[in-house]
Amino acid sequence: MPPEARQNFRRNAERWMRMSPEERNVMRQRENLRQETIKRETDAAIRQSGLSLTPQERAQFESRYIQERRKVEQTLRQQIEAERQKELPALIQQLKREFQIDQPAKSPATKSVESPNSRR
Repeated sequence: MPPEARQNFRRNAERWMRMSPEERNVMRQRENLRQETIKRETDAAIRQSGLSLTPQERAQFESRYIQERRKVEQTLRQQIEAERQKELPALIQQLKREFQIDQPAKSPATKSVESPNSRR
């Protein structure tokens, strides 16, 4: 296992140990749901392929499908993150303009002006 994968595994194990039993149960349920979804989609991919596979071939097909699907999902996550990073500066500028309009004018001269009653 590469060092990065080992480190990630260790972090996940530590996180798991800090979770409450309820949180662990939720995580197990999510993982079971994810596994069921992948199984359904793998079965659908086999049907769509039109292949007649032996049990051994089916297992190999499923393994490769899951492996390649992981790669596709990772690539998509990276693309989405790259697109997000490109869009965020424009979003921040837009919000900055909107919020500056909503705020009353704050000029340095206004702050230093004393009221007539404050000179006593």
